[in-house]
Amino acid sequence: MKHQLDFEKPIIELQSKLDDLREHPEKHSLGVSFEEEIQLIEKKLEETRRQIFSNLNAWQRVQLARHPKRPYTLDYLGKTFTDFRELHGDRLYAEDRAMVGGFARLGEHRVMVIGTQKGRDTKENILRNFGCAHPEGYRKALRLMRLANKFGLPIVTLIDTTGAYPGIGAEERHIAEAIAVNLREMTLFEVPIIAAVIGEGGSGGALGIGVADRVLILENAYYSVISPEGCAAILWKDRANAAKAAAALKITARDLLELKLVDEIVPEPLGGAHTDPEATAVNLKKHLLKHLDKVLALSAAERLKKRYEKFRAHGQFFEKPKSPAPEARPAPTASNVMARAAATA
Repeated sequence: MKHQLDFEKPIIELQSKLDDLREHPEKHSLGVSFEEEIQLIEKKLEETRRQIFSNLNAWQRVQLARHPKRPYTLDYLGKTFTDFRELHGDRLYAEDRAMVGGFARLGEHRVMVIGTQKGRDTKENILRNFGCAHPEGYRKALRLMRLANKFGLPIVTLIDTTGAYPGIGAEERHIAEAIAVNLREMTLFEVPIIAAVIGEGGSGGALGIGVADRVLILENAYYSVISPEGCAAILWKDRANAAKAAAALKITARDLLELKLVDEIVPEPLGGAHTDPEATAVNLKKHLLKHLDKVLALSAAERLKKRYEKFRAHGQFFEKPKSPAPEARPAPTASNVMARAAATA
């Protein structure tokens, strides 16, 4: 199996043994029938798979979110959505292929769908800039969202990026300003907005299309202000501590749901979305439709109010209780000063 992860080795070994037994039945044990041995290994394989994938730690889920075979935005646009018609360019500078978007249908709803797109190989990754959008990508997303708001179309965003592109060109074209404008404008659009983190949700690059009435996250995706490697490099001066950082950051779907930073977890097939992209796409569609119907039932004014309250409630802080004020001492007088001087003489 290609692209195997470290924690998948027991599964790979059992699967290899099972395949070898089926291809070379003459090698099976003499004391057990061929069918019985096959059944024993299949049962052990299923138990091992379930045990491993039911107890993944934060770093292992990050690895699954980055799996090269994991479905990307364009995969979902062909399976979760129908009649997708891509729109290009920000009408200001250029076309950014790390950000894709256009008209589509989600069930019976006409929507505007926007998402970040990675590449499968070196050539495509260069074309898509590894899923890291430039300022023109966020300005294209904003142009499409404004178009959707004008025509009363719900907006659906699919998030899968390590972050916005941090290069010199992006800084020269004001990447921070582009993302900041998106954050402001997305709080004001009257149409429903549903966001889903389908893989990596990195920093402002993810948040730039993530201000929504509902934020969903796939079971093995993550959403974080910084990558585990970046956090480890800052706190421990060593990227090798990425696993430790991933646990400390609380970036998994379960952590985010407990912190009320996402609204629902979309389950994935056992082993990750890449093991059954079709089932994952169907499951994502079901959850998107459920939340879209609920948000559509609200008036525009109520949607805006709830959206504002949702993001205002993010983040908590606690103030240390103030120490009681010291008792006020009486003002010194000539008599008590002389008395203290005499006592110490």
